[in-house]
Amino acid sequence: MNYWLFKSEPFKWSWEMQKARGEKGEEWDGVRNYQARNNMRAMKLGDRGFFYHSNEGLEIVGIVEVCKEAHPDSTTDDPRWECVDIKAVRDMPRPVSLKEIKATPELQDMSLVTSMRLSVQPVTEDEWKFVCRMGGLDDA
Repeated sequence: MNYWLFKSEPFKWSWEMQKARGEKGEEWDGVRNYQARNNMRAMKLGDRGFFYHSNEGLEIVGIVEVCKEAHPDSTTDDPRWECVDIKAVRDMPRPVSLKEIKATPELQDMSLVTSMRLSVQPVTEDEWKFVCRMGGLDDA
């Protein structure tokens, strides 16, 4: 399994909206960055990801799962752009803030710190486990 981080501005698409989609999940559409698109192309069914509120909150608030692999983005006719579908898995018992992540030496190389503008990012297994523990999860 691989791990990822999905950024969303909560006023556009919030964690609560994501959870409301249930098992069906939702397209992670509208991404117009080649690196983020390529990250989605690399995703497999069952991969897990952090759901991160950007601009407002600046914190990891939940865990999602890839429920449909890369396919054409329905919000454009341009064949260059693809997306995956994700579904909510669980809330973070305690949201993990960007400030906390930046202050943690073990996470200094995390993409969230080094590539802050990238909307879909890889997360290493060690980073995943560390952030989960910070958020009160030992079994994610």
